[in-house]
Amino acid sequence: MIAFIEGKVAEKSPGELVIAAGGVGYLLLCSNSTLAEAPAKGETWRCYTVLNVREDAMELFGFATQQERTMFRRLCSVTGVGAKTALGILSALSVRDLSIAIVTGDAAALARAPGIGKKTAQRIILELKDKVEQQDVGTAGAAAAPKAAPVSSAQQEAQAALQALGYTAAEAAKAVSRVADQADSVDKLIMLALRQMSSL
Repeated sequence: MIAFIEGKVAEKSPGELVIAAGGVGYLLLCSNSTLAEAPAKGETWRCYTVLNVREDAMELFGFATQQERTMFRRLCSVTGVGAKTALGILSALSVRDLSIAIVTGDAAALARAPGIGKKTAQRIILELKDKVEQQDVGTAGAAAAPKAAPVSSAQQEAQAALQALGYTAAEAAKAVSRVADQADSVDKLIMLALRQMSSL
């Protein structure tokens, strides 16, 4: 198992990255977010990896963070989702936004990823919701989500009210989760969430 590769960035192209380490150039298949995180050619960088072995090929996937690698593995564990499809999802959605979409059951957000239909999106939510709820949906520096009770009834009502006002499920969940520890009532959660969103 190759946990990571650390070396100089030799090449960058759409969907691919070559890292030179120990006299070998490793071709890594990467998401758009990982490619955006990768430094310029010639600079040293550590990239976390997953080796995918098939009957007709061996593919090495690269990730800027361990969180993205973990989500890639989870997506690949879903029935009918292969490695290339999982990478496409991670190119369309950040780990944080993907986690929020799964936790809130936002199949429409998942279906925006290439090759993901409504049924596949619903399957991803069904198979990964419990796993993702245990994690911090505030990946990449955002505030951590409550771990004990991910979404209370008051929070659910507040999210529904925000969606009725025109916000997406992901936006509503994000705003409510950020103020969840400041109020217990639905009205106050809505007020604080709206105030929080207006300040962004």
